[in-house]
Amino acid sequence: MDINTHFFFGIFGNVAAMLLFLAPTITFKRIIRHKSTEGFSGITYLMSFLSCLLFGCLTGAAIEFIYVVIFILYAPKKEKAKILGILTIVLTMSSAVALVSLFALRGNTRKLFCGFLATIFSVIMFASPLSIMMIVIRTKSVEFMPFFLSLSVFLCGTSWFIYGLLGRDPFVSVSNGFGCGLGAMQLMLYFIYRVRDNKKPTPEESVEMGLPIPHHQEKKSTANGSALQGHD
Repeated sequence: MDINTHFFFGIFGNVAAMLLFLAPTITFKRIIRHKSTEGFSGITYLMSFLSCLLFGCLTGAAIEFIYVVIFILYAPKKEKAKILGILTIVLTMSSAVALVSLFALRGNTRKLFCGFLATIFSVIMFASPLSIMMIVIRTKSVEFMPFFLSLSVFLCGTSWFIYGLLGRDPFVSVSNGFGCGLGAMQLMLYFIYRVRDNKKPTPEESVEMGLPIPHHQEKKSTANGSALQGHD
């Protein structure tokens, strides 16, 4: 194994993970501005929170917890109750795993136990956007599947998948291989349905694609088009 290559993908994986943690800030700015969670799903952030806890990534866990709290604040009553219920289960499970691993297991058994559970919940975390992907296919709209989040999932999954392969670590490679594939599928869906959509992008969609198109320019273009038609 090339140590330098392994080290490079480890560094790149950490950078990609931080991008993944910060990517939803665009979505949450929209949620706060509109004072509504609209059609966004909170399950992804809950599963990411649990995965970070199991992997011992405290920075990621803190960021994801903030997202969960904001989502709960602006979610409808029914969705709020569901997210609070799942959050309670997540906290209970992570506490139980910590207690069992600390007091009931030792050595390699502890490593296998924690690695196996972390892999399972990482797969669940990467799979949590599947419901949104189905909505994209059904509605032919990518409004509630942010581009940068999908891109970050792909980059993070790919880098840690390669890192796990190079280090012969199945706990890292299996879960992130799944994330790599799912991220690629999300990007494919995004470009398929984004191209098919003939409407001009909203400011939120423009920002998510990295194309900040001022809303007043869109209105100006529409007005000019109407004026030309009236002149004809």
